[in-house]
Amino acid sequence: MAGHELIDAELALLARRLPNQAVEELADGLAEAYEAHLAALGEPGAAARAAIAEFGDAEVITAAFVRNSPWRRTAMALLATGPIMALLWGATLISAQMWTWPIAPPLRIAYGLALAATVLTLLGVVREKHAYRRTQSATLVAVSALILLDAGMLTAAVVSMPALPPWPLALAVPASLIRITLSVRALPPLLQHR
Repeated sequence: MAGHELIDAELALLARRLPNQAVEELADGLAEAYEAHLAALGEPGAAARAAIAEFGDAEVITAAFVRNSPWRRTAMALLATGPIMALLWGATLISAQMWTWPIAPPLRIAYGLALAATVLTLLGVVREKHAYRRTQSATLVAVSALILLDAGMLTAAVVSMPALPPWPLALAVPASLIRITLSVRALPPLLQHR
């Protein structure tokens, strides 16, 4: 039947974009809606179009899934904490005169570039509307990168900090430890939604 071909095409598109469990649930709902519209309208093509219109097309459904995804929420939370972390670590590094630390300039540049790339990745996740699986992968990479970047900053501070550390360090270290802990805790739920 032509109606089933339309629904099958819609489901095939969703299967490339969304987790299998979500597509299975959508398939059940679309099948029920199709049957109800077929009984009411009597024409398979019209029933399929009505069922798809009732649920929304693949673009609308994908956008809703992306907008409500756990990785988008995680990315938003990490971006929201970014300015606080930048303020705390910036004050610490300036107070401790980090330019005098025995860390090679290429490592400093690499750290800054990695941080910038991570922030851009998180911004991309928040702005994305249609690439559900890609946003999941991008968030996992960004969360992992932030864990490593925070750990690297903590290590550099411990190894290179002067004998009398500046007072902002007392705020920056716990902030990084909290973000590392919350980021590690966020990883398993993010991996579940494949």
